[in-house]
Amino acid sequence: MVRAGLTTDRVVAAAADLADSIGFDKVTISALARGFGVKDASLYSHVRNLNDLRTRVALLAAGEFIDRIEAAVAGRAGKDALTAFADAYRAFALERPGRYAATQMRVDPAVAAESSAYHRTLGTTSAMLRAYGLTEPDLTDAVRLLRSTFHGFAALEAGGGFGAPREVQTSWERSVEALHFVLENWPAATAGHVRGA
Repeated sequence: MVRAGLTTDRVVAAAADLADSIGFDKVTISALARGFGVKDASLYSHVRNLNDLRTRVALLAAGEFIDRIEAAVAGRAGKDALTAFADAYRAFALERPGRYAATQMRVDPAVAAESSAYHRTLGTTSAMLRAYGLTEPDLTDAVRLLRSTFHGFAALEAGGGFGAPREVQTSWERSVEALHFVLENWPAATAGHVRGA
């Protein structure tokens, strides 16, 4: 790569690609500069520091992530929407490991509040779960359940953690079916927590 034509967007996109190749935690200004064939200092006119670079990668990845999920769930509801959402989530995590890791980064709340990707993610997820009749605080609990399940499954799969002879795809499909069952039969609120109508 040559120095001419460097822009912030190109730098961030290259960092995201590098994250997919070597791991998000291994992305550094120096590694990125080497890829462009420039000195580290050349990148500081486009990003302030490593945290700024990683935050920008996280925002880029969040946008690509929700683009894929929104396209998958469009026009679907209930179990169909949940399955499409889950499959899109897993595919992104496995196909774009560095970008996916970036979406797990804790971003400054003020920055996240200005991100359309974060708002779209919240809106799409909430809409899917409201179709199951969930409202707060159950909605937050359900989001945490889905995220934990999807993230855990994808992380174990990516790391080769499933050694049993049963097909991983079959286990995935059964897991999504189980989540659908749980969402349809969400437990009643306990004392002190009133479930919405």
